[in-house]
Amino acid sequence: MDIFSNIIVNFVLMSVSFYFLVKLADLFVDSSVGISEYFGIPRIIVGILIVGFATTAPEISVSVISALAGFPDIAFGNALGSVICDDGAALALAAIFAPAPIIVHKHILKTTGVFLISVDIIAYFLARNGYISRLEGIFLVLLMFGYIGVVIYSEMKKKKKIAEKEMNEIIELKTDENGKDISIKKEIMTFILALLGVLGTSRVIVFTARNIAIHFGVSDAIIGLTIVAFGTSLPEITTAIVAARKGEGEIAVGDIIGADILNILWILGVTSIVNPIHVEIATVNFSFFWMILIVVTMLVSMWIGGKLDKKKGFLLFIIYLAYLGMNIYKFMH
Repeated sequence: MDIFSNIIVNFVLMSVSFYFLVKLADLFVDSSVGISEYFGIPRIIVGILIVGFATTAPEISVSVISALAGFPDIAFGNALGSVICDDGAALALAAIFAPAPIIVHKHILKTTGVFLISVDIIAYFLARNGYISRLEGIFLVLLMFGYIGVVIYSEMKKKKKIAEKEMNEIIELKTDENGKDISIKKEIMTFILALLGVLGTSRVIVFTARNIAIHFGVSDAIIGLTIVAFGTSLPEITTAIVAARKGEGEIAVGDIIGADILNILWILGVTSIVNPIHVEIATVNFSFFWMILIVVTMLVSMWIGGKLDKKKGFLLFIIYLAYLGMNIYKFMH
């Protein structure tokens, strides 16, 4: 008998994986902060670019594999479902478990936030006929590189305004509380190893969760709508919660907003280049409605008062639960 068919083994593996996932995410956040401090990079930028790209690795791998296997519609659902999960679960839980409200600078919402909404609307217009072509996929990927270029250029422009003395302080070798030198090589190595660990444990969790679902007779459709989307978003969920609990809320927000943008431009773009996406129009309308609803709610919540507190976190989480409920209802009918 296959050991992995044993339900107890799967529960044990999942529990152990969750434990290590939290520990690895802790190291991941610490190394991200260390890198940002060493190079003088704002935490929000680290979250949007470095952490955002890193934590969307499961989505891009699952989506590309799905597209190569001839199932690009799975990739479509994974991309949009991950955005909904990131905002409704990851960021919501980060706000709920954070020791204090997460402060969000409004200039980020005016720039990156507006860009996120624009990207969602553009993607909807491309997909509203139930088809995303290779050419449209290339357009989305180019838009992503343009976005990255603007972010980097904007930050480089800001750094030029920093006084020479402050710059020297920023790039000096850092020292920790024990007086030991912190090597940037060590920070980068920790970042990479922690990332690999987060991705590896996430895959184990998805694998065991699917085995558990099958054991209890849950259909593949429900598994895809819940476990796959939730599973590929585990790095974002764990990283966001750990960052928020450490008082690094800006990294959590940057990670989620960055991941949202990448899920649309990078994942949908690359997937449709690999294999043009064909999706039922009803599915397109349903998915985009819920995605845009939760993204707008997230951004408006952060705009009001310039912070994300527990009440706003619960609101986002309720929308996510409603989305899951509608998915199950839609499938059963």
